Amino acid sequence: MRKLVLFMHVSMDGYASDSNGGLDWIPYNEELEKYAEEVVAEVGSPVYGRTTYRMMESYWPTVLDDPNASRHGMEHAKWLQDVKKIVISGSMDIVEWNNTMLIKDNIAEEIKALKEQPGKNLVIFGSPGAAKTLLELGLIDEFLLTICPVILGGGKSAFHRDGEKIRLKLLSSRTLKSGIIAARYELEK
Repeated sequence: MRKLVLFMHVSMDGYASDSNGGLDWIPYNEELEKYAEEVVAEVGSPVYGRTTYRMMESYWPTVLDDPNASRHGMEHAKWLQDVKKIVISGSMDIVEWNNTMLIKDNIAEEIKALKEQPGKNLVIFGSPGAAKTLLELGLIDEFLLTICPVILGGGKSAFHRDGEKIRLKLLSSRTLKSGIIAARYELEK
């Protein structure tokens, strides 16, 4: 059975974006890029919320036509073009990006059915709104967090749940030279 894994960059105080929706606080460099490549190697299908999906859809297909694209960028763009993508949105009616499945209703049932299919894991990339919904539905099996050495003091979080505690068990961690802590957790049973 496949797992649903949340892969998210977060600040030390748990935010996935700053108060303006920005991500420029993430110290993205070659080392983090290599780590992200390791994560992508585990992915059977990327899962996005509406906002992240639209951002990805507007950017990555253009890389395929960019003669100046990096090797990494081109490989990732080709992978995204071909992989089965999943977008969770109650407000979208259609998706146009190649090989994309829209889950609009019956989210729990649809995700459970996808988890029962053979293959690599389903991985939520960022998408704090969708991640919060999936967390509330009890569907996330693992949390793969890159905890960045910054305190934002506000922004958007996938974890604020009206005081309900969710206990996690650390499976692995490593520290990158930039000070990012890459940690993998599962729900504590």
